[in-house]
Amino acid sequence: MTTHSPRDAKGRPRVAVTGIGLVTSLGRGQDENWAALTAGRSGIHAIRRFPTDGLRTRIAGTVDFLDTDPLVAPLLSERFAAIAADEAVGQAGIGAAADFPGALFIAVPPVEMEWPQRQALAEAAASQGEIGYGDLQRAAASRAFDGWHDLFIFGTVAERIAERFGTKGSPISLSTACSSGATAIQLGVEAIRRGEMTAALCIGTDGSVNPESLIRFSLLSALSTQNDPPEGASKPFSKNRDGFVMGEGAAALVLEDEAAAKARGATILGYVLGCGEKGDGFHRTRSSPDGAPILAAIRASLEDAGLGPDAIDTVNAHGTSTPENDRMEALGLAAVFGDLIGRIPVTSNKSMIGHTLTAAGAIEAAVSLLTIRHGRIPPTINYAVPDPALPLDIVAEARDVPVARVLSNSFGFGGQNTCLVLGAEPA
Repeated sequence: MTTHSPRDAKGRPRVAVTGIGLVTSLGRGQDENWAALTAGRSGIHAIRRFPTDGLRTRIAGTVDFLDTDPLVAPLLSERFAAIAADEAVGQAGIGAAADFPGALFIAVPPVEMEWPQRQALAEAAASQGEIGYGDLQRAAASRAFDGWHDLFIFGTVAERIAERFGTKGSPISLSTACSSGATAIQLGVEAIRRGEMTAALCIGTDGSVNPESLIRFSLLSALSTQNDPPEGASKPFSKNRDGFVMGEGAAALVLEDEAAAKARGATILGYVLGCGEKGDGFHRTRSSPDGAPILAAIRASLEDAGLGPDAIDTVNAHGTSTPENDRMEALGLAAVFGDLIGRIPVTSNKSMIGHTLTAAGAIEAAVSLLTIRHGRIPPTINYAVPDPALPLDIVAEARDVPVARVLSNSFGFGGQNTCLVLGAEPA
């Protein structure tokens, strides 16, 4: 890398990435995931975790090679986060003996008691009489379910990960829908830029493929119902797309003030050059029809990086495979990039791993950094029927090209939009 100032054009510390960790339905660690992604292999399959008889959607990108007891979202999310963070912290060579020299920013799914636990509580209440609110309160107060108290509190995953890695200060838990993982990275970047710390551990994790979440998304008509074959269901930007496929996993990034990283002899894997965020509020699930929030988030990330659209080599799209989201993202990209749009490769990792929800922004940022390091853009599989209304250069097969800068998009329910610009070197 060339010599440059440790501060950017706005006088802020440059934020380097020194560690990456990954776990998805495709495998554990960077190597397994990168090999599968670039080979165009899908991790989406028939759900085996619970019965799906009678459900319209019976597929997901579950991480079946890991397990917990009980099999609930908080424990799965914690386990995924720990595995990803172990890899990232180990690669960075920082925080030996559970003494990470910075804060934890972790995106986790919304937490509520799941059906098996609700049933057990109801049965305990029924054994004491009729099931009313007072009966449930008495059953919960019986001390028979004490272990559930910590399990189903929103901040528990963060507290356990913070204790495991010895992060400093109060861990920050956040949930901004599908942009959560990118938001966690943004918070780490901003803290380092403000000079509050020289390192941050940023994680996005989600293990919430369960019957209730599947049914809720189905009721929103958000999920694909093309169950056979499972690996063909997620088809971002295709004309015959019909919804997203749920997935799960985690990614962790170790971010550092570049000067501090170099002072300790760390290997720099890339940089977070820019972050852009724009709230919407148009609708609980739908995007604003004028695309203004998406445009604003993309433009803000480029402005924060001090770059123009012509500096982006590829886009790691949000690309959920839903009819509306893909259309809005494509129109937003076309508006920002103008005449360049047909020449900028666009890809969506969700075609292979599904939509990992609160983990998605972090996972896709990690994949974007691997794209830069390897000079290879993973494909958007299942792109057999292009949508002529979406003027994008979709990468249907892995493409070997030099990549210096990636725009990674994350657009969440409720209009929570976050975009990241990642690079091999500072702008």
